[in-house]
Amino acid sequence: MRRTFLATCILGALALSQNTFAQQTAATETAEHPRIAAAIRQLEDAIQYMQAAPHDFGGHKAKAIEESRKAINQLQAAMRYRANQDNRKGKKK
Repeated sequence: MRRTFLATCILGALALSQNTFAQQTAATETAEHPRIAAAIRQLEDAIQYMQAAPHDFGGHKAKAIEESRKAINQLQAAMRYRANQDNRKGKKK
């Protein structure tokens, strides 16, 4: 019982530190690449706008939302890649 509790505490601490590191890395990449971060925010805003719109933009609404989500995913992947490369080179975060 005691070992299980200890293992749970250790795993929880590791998960928390990984989450904190990921947040720090994301914040650093956002600071280093503000235009990419701004593009992600603008795409998210455009998706919300289109979803709330009462019309379908000439039949393009669903595809525009879908492609905007794909673009966000690609931009986030690019930022993760940069963070990974920086970490490999020993760049401080």
